[in-house]
Amino acid sequence: MTDSPIRFGIIGCADIARKVSRAILLAPNATLSAVASRSIDKAANFAKANGFPPQAKIFGSYDSLLDDPDIDAVYMPLPTTLHLKWALLTAQKKKHLLTEKPVALNVAEFDQIIKACEENGVQIMDGTMWMHHPRTQKMKQFLQDKERFGQLKTINSCFSFFTDPDFLKNDIRVKPDLDALGALGDEGWYCVRSILWAADYELPKTTTALRGPVLNEAGVILECGASLQWGDGKTATFHCSFLQSLTMNITAIGTYGTLHLTDFVIPYQEHQASYTASARPGFDELVTGWTPLPSEHTVTTDLPQEVCMVREFAKLVQDIRKNGAKPDNKWATISRKTQLVLDAVKASIEKGFEPVEIVN
Repeated sequence: MTDSPIRFGIIGCADIARKVSRAILLAPNATLSAVASRSIDKAANFAKANGFPPQAKIFGSYDSLLDDPDIDAVYMPLPTTLHLKWALLTAQKKKHLLTEKPVALNVAEFDQIIKACEENGVQIMDGTMWMHHPRTQKMKQFLQDKERFGQLKTINSCFSFFTDPDFLKNDIRVKPDLDALGALGDEGWYCVRSILWAADYELPKTTTALRGPVLNEAGVILECGASLQWGDGKTATFHCSFLQSLTMNITAIGTYGTLHLTDFVIPYQEHQASYTASARPGFDELVTGWTPLPSEHTVTTDLPQEVCMVREFAKLVQDIRKNGAKPDNKWATISRKTQLVLDAVKASIEKGFEPVEIVN
């Protein structure tokens, strides 16, 4: 009984929920059991369009789904402004929570969500899918190689995509009452996470927003960047934008080596992903080329990264149900650090690009 697949309910029918619905269907230890929308017709159409099993339940309210005793876990792709209310209710109903990022509008809201999850013994994880790709672990091994990579010195991360006038006018990610963090929350979250990942989740001492962010008339960020500084001299920069070509880069530079990839958020291909590693490079005798050349590494995976994410989350939930394990706070800790840096970047923008100290 306790080894049965984790039964997921989805509250909200956002576009990203289509991708995660498929991931739940493909995950070996999860099943799609219900979907809820404020419109029961919308929920029914979503279930039909996304291959829900015939026995899946259709609800015309989020509350109805949360009250269903046959749901073990909830996937929440709602606008960030709604996360606090529905995350608290999800935890209070003893449902485990896989939530879209950013987890909250700020760390104060985040801490309320985590407190509710801890008090109710439920697992929480945010939907940063690339963290679960097997490539990510392989790249980490290179970063930890003291002979080939050395000591981490600098990280640069960029996530941007070009949007059309309809997006800039109507998408929830540009609405202050829905996703008030704009590009910083939608794209910057990934950039900050990649920087923290490369730095073994050591928080920077300060962050300083770069001058020249682009905000819409409602004050929502459409484009911004920041620099991060650590006490030991490490530095990082990131840039995120709704106004520039699709780019998903990470460059991590050590004393001896460099890691580079150009599709870190969503790999170019679903079942394989590559990265470039350069170890102790130099020039040839006439300085006409590099030696040794950087090496390209390709990592294959049977399951797409979003399926790996669902599988990992469901595994944690199964461990709680079967073995009485406590929720793994690893993911909450990583999410909170990401949220702290986002808060600091936003504060730096509001303070005229002054450095903001990050206090954990």
